[in-house]
Amino acid sequence: MRLIVCGGTGYIGTALTQALLSRGDEVWIVTRKHPASVPYDTAMPHPRYVTWEEWSALPDRLGGMDGIVNLTGESINQRWTAKSKQRIVSSRTEAAYRLADIVGRMSSPPPVVVNASGISLYGHSGDQVYDELSPAMPADFLGATVVTWEAAIDRIPAKRLVKLRIGLVLSRIGGAFGLIRLPYRLFGGGRIGNGEQGLPWIHLQDMVALILFCLDNDSIAGPVNAVAPDPVSNDEFGRMLGKVTRRPHWFPVPGALLKLVLGEMSTLVLTGQRAMPKVALDHGFEFAFPQLEEALRDITR
Repeated sequence: MRLIVCGGTGYIGTALTQALLSRGDEVWIVTRKHPASVPYDTAMPHPRYVTWEEWSALPDRLGGMDGIVNLTGESINQRWTAKSKQRIVSSRTEAAYRLADIVGRMSSPPPVVVNASGISLYGHSGDQVYDELSPAMPADFLGATVVTWEAAIDRIPAKRLVKLRIGLVLSRIGGAFGLIRLPYRLFGGGRIGNGEQGLPWIHLQDMVALILFCLDNDSIAGPVNAVAPDPVSNDEFGRMLGKVTRRPHWFPVPGALLKLVLGEMSTLVLTGQRAMPKVALDHGFEFAFPQLEEALRDITR
């Protein structure tokens, strides 16, 4: 396949690009500017690069492609000031609007677009488990951001449009897992807040495999929950992390303290969702790490 990856330099995008290249696909990464050096072994297959401006000026420069994967978006792991919240929203919606404009001007647009989205649009849940048929009930800034984001994604004129509602991606390098594990390294791990909030997760290997599955499976369209089929609470996640790393899970962090330290960003860890990947399972996707214990053992070994 010949594929376009937007946001291909992040930790998910990098893993995806390597997976695509390893199976013999041609990869074009869309960036704000060309990299100073190519971070790949030049003796091996490597991606090509094009800037947004170059592609917009000549849309058919990337004609004849088989698909687009858009993972563009500024990190949410920062203090949510008015300016940072605006960047978080605009980085996502503007990329979708750009894609809508460029794809709309291509004489032979790719038939499928797989676009990142977020699991938080379902709102907050205790024991309730959401799937793709559950309605959007945004309850905080991040949930509202995802609703706005998906409205922008829907403007992309693709024959098949997939919206990957992504949870916490577990990997050895990159993402938020390092911060979650840090208290356990210091023997100070424990539940956060009341610990009952859901914590949707997925192993990076399964995240990449699910993107490939959506690209290759013509029957998949619309929302797809990119989470493992093992919905857990914050407390259950922490207890399992303590078990596999042989660290205590005993020191609870009061929600009031997190709100004081992190401000509005504290909703990232004080609220959450339990979700199931119904669409992926119904289409026969097989998770390499369907259970939390085996996923944590793999990334902490």
